[in-house]
Amino acid sequence: MNALLGLGLALLLTLPLPQAFQQALDASQAGRMAEALPLWNAVIADAPQEAAAWSNRGNVRLALGDPLGAIADQTRALELDPDAGDAHLNRGTAEEALGRWDEASADYEAVLRLQPDDASALYNLGNVAGSRGDWPRARGQFLAAAEARPGFAMARSSAALAALQLQQRDQAELELRRLIRRHPLFADARAGLTALLWQKGASGEAESHWAAASGLDSRYRDLTWLRDVRRWPPRAVEALGQFLTLTPA
Repeated sequence: MNALLGLGLALLLTLPLPQAFQQALDASQAGRMAEALPLWNAVIADAPQEAAAWSNRGNVRLALGDPLGAIADQTRALELDPDAGDAHLNRGTAEEALGRWDEASADYEAVLRLQPDDASALYNLGNVAGSRGDWPRARGQFLAAAEARPGFAMARSSAALAALQLQQRDQAELELRRLIRRHPLFADARAGLTALLWQKGASGEAESHWAAASGLDSRYRDLTWLRDVRRWPPRAVEALGQFLTLTPA
């Protein structure tokens, strides 16, 4: 469940909420974060014991580029409700933004103690492992996330890209092609296969998949975004960079 929805809906089901809470939730879900922040401030001023309000405000603060503020809010949410798995997940995301891998891992492991098959926590542990350069562990976590949530295409794609990083090219190609058959409009798999095929020397097919990928999501042209936000493995980023600059593999 989306973290904003998870805690918010739980509160909606159990409490008579002030109108400000619903307005803040609506703004958050619509991505209007600058508008949502003062609304959450008002909710917290009126209901400082509501863990959901603190956690939702933490998500907004992270989206606005304040990971330290987000961590503080998620920590307060956990003080009020120690079993709030979403707050652990959200705090881990903020900790990842600061490169606090140990702390992020601890929060994701806390989620898994509450719900062992939580696909988001499994996937995020894969991202942490990849950030540390442990790509065998990252691939295992991505595969576990995909098994926990059927249809989790990004987990499948990340697992395939981890295989590419581990120089298991045939396996990576098999998994990416299978994913594209199931999700033909999934840009990540198309871009990943573009990178793999370019290194393989199949330039014509690489161009074909790139036409689809770049049309679906132009961010894949930005290698900085690919490395730092999407967090592709280094070999995949390098391969797509070679494709974009028409550099022979």
